[in-house]
Amino acid sequence: MVSARIRLFLKGMLMGAADAVPGVSGGTIAFITGIYEELINSIKSVDAEALKMLFSGQIRNAWNHINGSFLLVLVLGIVTSIATVASSVLFLLDTYPVMLWAFFFGLILASCWLVMTQIDHWNVTLTITFVVGAMLAYLVTSITPTEIEPTALAVFLSGMVAICAMILPGISGSFILLIIGMYTPVLGAVKAFDVQVLGLFLAGCVVGISGFSRVLSWMFAHYKMATLAILAGFMLGSLNKIWP
Repeated sequence: MVSARIRLFLKGMLMGAADAVPGVSGGTIAFITGIYEELINSIKSVDAEALKMLFSGQIRNAWNHINGSFLLVLVLGIVTSIATVASSVLFLLDTYPVMLWAFFFGLILASCWLVMTQIDHWNVTLTITFVVGAMLAYLVTSITPTEIEPTALAVFLSGMVAICAMILPGISGSFILLIIGMYTPVLGAVKAFDVQVLGLFLAGCVVGISGFSRVLSWMFAHYKMATLAILAGFMLGSLNKIWP
């Protein structure tokens, strides 16, 4: 049990380190390490039923319902990484950018192949789904960054979009913020500890991940092969951004 939690903690650290690099998604690391579906289903379980259990005093049942131990250990790993390892990743990004981008390029390419091997029988529909996913990711990573007014609504919506991208393999939440012109305002709010801006952004993240995790969970439950195909496509298309 302890060794399993240590491994999960380390996986969280890897996710945190990946999310520190614009263009690399923590969702990709979750997929590589085999915890992606459990992560999506655990996030989805944070629902009204869990709140009902919590407020009725059934704390242990609520904790088990949301797979609390899994989420807690993983989040601790991510936070620890952002506070420690991520700074080393950013140092490598400044000092040895080509080598680091090459490493992530190879990692994502291998991940794409790994996901593709999980598809039992390829057919025309799955092939088209894969190509569409690759094209979408390529187009997204080719968009020229823009600038928008950081209004309250813009900050909230950017949180929704960024968190959805962050849990999608191949698409980086930080890069999405860069594209829509919210990377600098959000980063500035973090440095200045602007509670109002950070609160709006986090509220958007909560709403976004709550809804999107349900969509992904439903897709895995009903169209698993097609979901794997489009996620593999996302990974392949995102290599446009990662090319060293």
